Amino acid sequence: MRSTMMDVPLSLNHLLDRAGHIFGGGTIVSRLPDKTLRRHSYAEYHRRTRALAAALASLGLKKGERVATLCWNHHAHLEAYFGIPAAGGVMHTLNLRLAPAEIGWIAADAKDRFLIVDDILLPLYRQFAELHRFERVIVFPFSGAPVPEGFDDYEQLLADADADGFVYPPHDENDPVAMCYTSGTTGRPKGVAYSHRSTILHTLVGCLADFWGLKGTDVLMPVTPMFHANCWGVPYAAVMMGVKLVFPGPHLHPDDLLDLMQQEPPTLSLGVPTIWLGLIQAYERSLAEQPGRWKMPQGMRSLVGGAAVPESLIRAFDRHGVWLLQGWGMTETSPLATVSYPRAELGAVSADERYRRAAMAGVPVPLVDVRIRADDGSDAPLDGKTMGEIQVRGPFITGSYHEVPVSDDKFTRDGWLRTGDVATMDELAFVRITDRTKDLIKSGGEWISSVDLENALMAHPAVAEAAVIAIPDEKWSERPLACVAFKPGQAADAAALSAHLLEHSFAKWQLPDRYEIIDAVPRTSTGKFWKLKLRERFPK
Repeated sequence: MRSTMMDVPLSLNHLLDRAGHIFGGGTIVSRLPDKTLRRHSYAEYHRRTRALAAALASLGLKKGERVATLCWNHHAHLEAYFGIPAAGGVMHTLNLRLAPAEIGWIAADAKDRFLIVDDILLPLYRQFAELHRFERVIVFPFSGAPVPEGFDDYEQLLADADADGFVYPPHDENDPVAMCYTSGTTGRPKGVAYSHRSTILHTLVGCLADFWGLKGTDVLMPVTPMFHANCWGVPYAAVMMGVKLVFPGPHLHPDDLLDLMQQEPPTLSLGVPTIWLGLIQAYERSLAEQPGRWKMPQGMRSLVGGAAVPESLIRAFDRHGVWLLQGWGMTETSPLATVSYPRAELGAVSADERYRRAAMAGVPVPLVDVRIRADDGSDAPLDGKTMGEIQVRGPFITGSYHEVPVSDDKFTRDGWLRTGDVATMDELAFVRITDRTKDLIKSGGEWISSVDLENALMAHPAVAEAAVIAIPDEKWSERPLACVAFKPGQAADAAALSAHLLEHSFAKWQLPDRYEIIDAVPRTSTGKFWKLKLRERFPK
């Protein structure tokens, strides 16, 4: 017997047309470089996006060719998310926080044909322009200034294009639509290509109630960069649901975000932990120094990922009516793989247990299989204690990298992605990240989790940030060193910090041998703590 269902390919074009035809009155807000707000309706967005597709086709873009973006979060970048694949191309988001030489290398490796760039980022483009020659450089006049000679004007291309007469080129649901490169912290970055099918399935799973829980009445503020793992896939979901979007543009300082939240209060936001750490510190400081300056949007949910979320940060936001929803994933997983949500079995647990669970990576989302592989190659028991590498597979998990041979260090023989993250899993399938494989500390034959130490240190009232690294030790092989940044006007000595850790159930042998006081923990281009820089600074 055969299915009687229509054989219609999954397609981003369907989401684009749905937004224009069903949610035309919805709103997209972009904060411009001068901090004014520009508004578009979804009907305008639909027309402009189709015009972008028509313009790219008229420039000769062929199926499967890459169009790079070097842009902040705003409406035109969202147009690229759908307009480039609508023309048959593949959107390749370039990370504007990388060094120019690395951006140029990535663009060359991807063989990007065209580039769409914000005018305010042209100085950055010029720093790597000689490393990869784009056939066309299309400048989006984000600041409103005239586009310099020698470049294509984004707005003029759209004005000249035939949006109404444009016909989507034929495509298969497995055709690529977007590409992101990994962070490359342990080697050259590698490209991950997403398809219509993988992106649609990821979007549908993310919108389920226990995960993003996106509703048509939501106001969504994506602080996560749109070049970071497709902004976690949330822009696709927003367009599918016709959700009001509020893009912060280049203004990501905590004060700027809090100001924007007063103008356009979000019900759902997303960003990495360091963003929210700075935001809550600024907010609580204002309560003491300038009461009434800001109001925290009551009932706002915030998706937080990209690094482990300290329990203290979840508690801090909850005190002000905002709940942080932690997820785990990576560029290779599209990126949503697990989310920590309140399972029915936990309905009667204490507040402390609720916070403890919220600080975990969470439960695997539908369509994603997760296993924890111990050092001996066996599956770790679901006891919440036995550590092993997280391995994943599923329809929106990558099975290879762009033009890189499949290797055993990245993929198992039976087809699972090796993530390099170390974790435990308990009887309720809650995953708890304990470290990256390269960040675990092995002291006297016993493992110490740097993440656990960091989260406990950041629960100390005087500590703003903390990162823990391993340093060589003749007797124990490795010992932990804690790098601590204090809140303004506060401090604590090593004895007080160690006493605090003992109160958090660490054994004496697990405590750091040294504490180094620093101004701030260095960060990677995506806002994660950059321990490599600390290892270089404190080699022993």
